[in-house]
Amino acid sequence: AAAKTITPKAKAAPKPVAAASKGFKTMNDTVKKFAEDAKTRAEAMTAEFNEKAKEAMSKSSKLAEEAVEFNKANIEAMVESGKIAAKGFETLGQEGVAFARKSFEDTTAALKGYTAVKSPAEFFKLYAENSKKAFDAAVAQTSKTSEMVVKLANDSFAPISNRVSVISSKMKAA
Repeated sequence: AAAKTITPKAKAAPKPVAAASKGFKTMNDTVKKFAEDAKTRAEAMTAEFNEKAKEAMSKSSKLAEEAVEFNKANIEAMVESGKIAAKGFETLGQEGVAFARKSFEDTTAALKGYTAVKSPAEFFKLYAENSKKAFDAAVAQTSKTSEMVVKLANDSFAPISNRVSVISSKMKAA
């Protein structure tokens, strides 16, 4: 009779459980590391995006300010040009009135001179003198007025011309 010996069974079950636990731990560690890396990258991207957005806002704000200043200077040039033109037209008007007044006075004096004429020859001589004076005065006034108009055009366009120069230099720089 052989005695039956019971041999203890080998502990095979704990090995797969330990391996599974170790695998789960490794997987958990990998997932945690991946999540932390993803979080770090997302935070870095968000920070970079925010920084670029701030820079863009700053640049667009600066561009808007420059545009406002640029347009303000353009408007100021137009206003200045208008003021110069208005003053010039006022001066031209005053000059025209002064010439008309002087012409009226000269014509009145000439008419008084005609009343003292005693002969047709004296009349034609006086008429020729008065006509020459009137013609010379008209030519002189026309020349003076032309010079004033040219000066007015140049002076009133100067502020606008200066702005055009600024615009041209900015275009070249861009």
